[in-house]
Amino acid sequence: MKAIIRTRYGFPDVLKISEVSKPKPKNHEILIRVFATTVNRTDWGILTGKPFVIRFFTGLFKPKLLTPGTDFAGRIEEIGRDVKKFKIGDRVWGLNDVGLSSHAQYMRILEDKAVMAIPENQTYKEAAACAEGAHYAYNFINKVDIRSGDKVLVNGATGAIGSSALQLLKHFGAIVTAVGNTKNMDLLKSLGADKTVDYLKVDFLKDDQKYHFILDAVGKSSFSKCRLLLMPGGVYISSELGPYAQNLYLPLITKLFGNKRVIFPIPANCKRSILFVKSLIEKGEFKAVIDKEYSMDKIADAYEYVASGEKTGNVLISY
Repeated sequence: MKAIIRTRYGFPDVLKISEVSKPKPKNHEILIRVFATTVNRTDWGILTGKPFVIRFFTGLFKPKLLTPGTDFAGRIEEIGRDVKKFKIGDRVWGLNDVGLSSHAQYMRILEDKAVMAIPENQTYKEAAACAEGAHYAYNFINKVDIRSGDKVLVNGATGAIGSSALQLLKHFGAIVTAVGNTKNMDLLKSLGADKTVDYLKVDFLKDDQKYHFILDAVGKSSFSKCRLLLMPGGVYISSELGPYAQNLYLPLITKLFGNKRVIFPIPANCKRSILFVKSLIEKGEFKAVIDKEYSMDKIADAYEYVASGEKTGNVLISY
């Protein structure tokens, strides 16, 4: 089978297509023929080993997994002898944000991990685009108590995390202001945004609206810049560590002083996220946002595009 291989941390030029042996599922594992996966911000971090903290999960000096990839959608082609939940032929999708080796034609995964049947109303490509970004978005939202009518600003609402967060917030009844670029204003409205801000024309920091929550899904702002937009008791959450890794220690400081808080959304429980998103997909409350699609032999280009910060939603790799 064909797989993307790298033996060290680095940039997309370290990625190579290789012929490797098809994996054999162990007793509690399933073997999946991968039809679609994504290249995302998590994949970029695993590729480069940056920020350095990611190496405590992916390998301190070199990658534990030679093949990258964190999400997938495909069909089960073989099962281990003790597998109970799935059968050969099932369409499945899933995620592991520390690596799955899914940038390959075949991969294996334990049946009790974050893998489940693809909703009947989804294609493989759509399912793959509803995993990684949605997982991080849900881990933004489940750290706070979002109530119907709460006012929330999402900075970077056109990315994989931001577009997912927008849809999840609308599910919970929030009133959402979505910040994005000119070309995506119609997309943001179609996803349910109550108000849109084109950051290429307007500085959202000068908004006269006050918010219960600000979700920075691109990590390009900071608590100090956004705090004046927060209501008393308001919360700022960012997807990045921030300048000097301040979003790691500001939650401790702001909890003790002042009436506006920072929360850093450490992601956990991929299975819970996928299960929740699946329930929304089946109810028609969540849809995939797909920007570009690449073939396996163009995967380095896909990584470069993701790193450019210009993508909308998800970047697909199809096999």
